[in-house]
Amino acid sequence: MEKLLEHPSLCDVLIIAGGMLFLLITSGWVVSSILRKIEPKEQQFPVNQEMINIGRVIGKCENLLILILMLLDAETALAIIFTAKALVRKEDMVKNSFFFLAGTMINVTYSILVGFILKLLLKAFG
Repeated sequence: MEKLLEHPSLCDVLIIAGGMLFLLITSGWVVSSILRKIEPKEQQFPVNQEMINIGRVIGKCENLLILILMLLDAETALAIIFTAKALVRKEDMVKNSFFFLAGTMINVTYSILVGFILKLLLKAFG
């Protein structure tokens, strides 16, 4: 990806921008759809709108960080995201670990998948 950083072509920029936009638009829907399907009915915890809004903002930042780290071939730095999120949302995770941990894992997995596809597209067309 060094070439990408030094001399990005218009095609590279369009692929990256399109990938970021796609990820930001679809990630919330993917996470909430999967959470609704896998959440145990007997363990449903109330999640208020403020928690959902905070989760969306954090999730979108997570998406962009993961994508950028993948494009820079810095996948090992992904651990920073888990650590930071654990520190910031520690209290929420204790109250409702399923919602926060499952949501994080789904979001991270989806972001990595989109990043992987983006890297393939950059190799093929860049």
